[in-house]
Formats: sequence, C-alpha cells, structure tokens
Amino acid sequence: MFRMVLMTQWKWSRLVLCAATIAAFAVPIISVQFFGDADGRWIDGRRVLQVMRAFGAWYAVLAAAAGLAVAMTAWSADHRGRHIYALTLPIPRWRLVLLRFGAGATLLTLPVVALWAGALLATSSVDIPPGLEALPTALAIRFALASLVAFGIFFAISAGTARTAGWVLGAIGTVFLLAAFGESFGLPDRVMEEIHGLIFSWPIVLEVFHGSWMLIDV
Repeated sequence: MFRMVLMTQWKWSRLVLCAATIAAFAVPIISVQFFGDADGRWIDGRRVLQVMRAFGAWYAVLAAAAGLAVAMTAWSADHRGRHIYALTLPIPRWRLVLLRFGAGATLLTLPVVALWAGALLATSSVDIPPGLEALPTALAIRFALASLVAFGIFFAISAGTARTAGWVLGAIGTVFLLAAFGESFGLPDRVMEEIHGLIFSWPIVLEVFHGSWMLIDV
C-alpha cells in the first residue's frame, strides 16, 4: 500500500521535485564560483564568508519551497475530487494520512541528497582558507530538518478544505511579511522583536529556518 501511495505522490509532484532537486544540487556549486582565481584558490577568507552568508537565504527558501510543494500536491487531487477517492479506499482515513505523510517525507530525500552531493562536490573542488572549514553534512542535515518541518506544517494545513488552507497560509504569509518588511512599515522595534520571537524562538519549530546557513564557516 505504501508503495502505491509513494508512486502516486511521485506522479503528482515529480515536476516540482525534479526542479527542487536540480536547484539543491546547483546552489552549493554556484556559490563557490563567486570567489577564487582560475585555479580554484581562495582570494580572501572574509569574501568567502560574505558570499556564503549571501547564499544562505537560498537554502532556507528552497527547503521551505520543497516542503510546501510536496505537501500541496499530496492533497491537490483530493481537493479537486472532493475527497471521493480517499473515502472509497478500504483503509481508515488516519492510515491514509500516515501513508501520504510518509510518502511525502520519503520524496523529500531527493533534494536533500542532491544538496549534500552538490555541497560535497563544491567544497572538494576548492581550497578552503586556513581558519575556515567546510560543513556540507551539517548543511544537508539542517536542510532536511527544515524541509521536513515545512512539509509537516503545510501537509496539516492542506489536509483541510481549500478555503481553510487559504486563510491559514494567508495569515502565515502576513506574519512573515511583517517580520521581513516591518521596518519599512514603520513598526516599533519592540513589535519587531515580538514578531521574530513568535516565529523563530524556541520551542517554535520554525527556529530551524533562523540563523545562518553556511556551507563554509569558521
């Protein structure tokens, strides 16, 4: 049964998964092309950290996008068919939910492995300055946790009605917009601190998205 659910969700999400997998493999490799000479030697360690910090946001965005895409496609067919297919299956709904969650989490290993492979390839192709170290495995683990967190949140939201999912996603998007552009809106610093604490502070699971995503760090 799990194999059938896995293959079905693969058919639904294969396009976005392939795009996420290619992007996850490419981002680490692209990031190391912005410093160093033609022989792959680093020019300045500070420049390395600046570029790594600039590319760090892309890992978080890609993890969130991959989790969102897989979660939304897991239930899109049911929303179109008004859940008739799910109701006709000879298994309880809670088991179907677990099977779909497990299948989605399994499919997310594709971009995770791709990111790990790309990070290993990127760091092995250049000379790292003294005092810095490559962290491909740590980055891949964090990417896996972040994509799984995003998948779990959006999976639970998408399991409801389309209208409910729209309201919840809209509320989440509004909070993130306030966190990102609150200063432009003239919000007080105290309010901004509360918003950031609400989203990213422990024990909020979204803390995994906060901080620096560094392929190469001190």
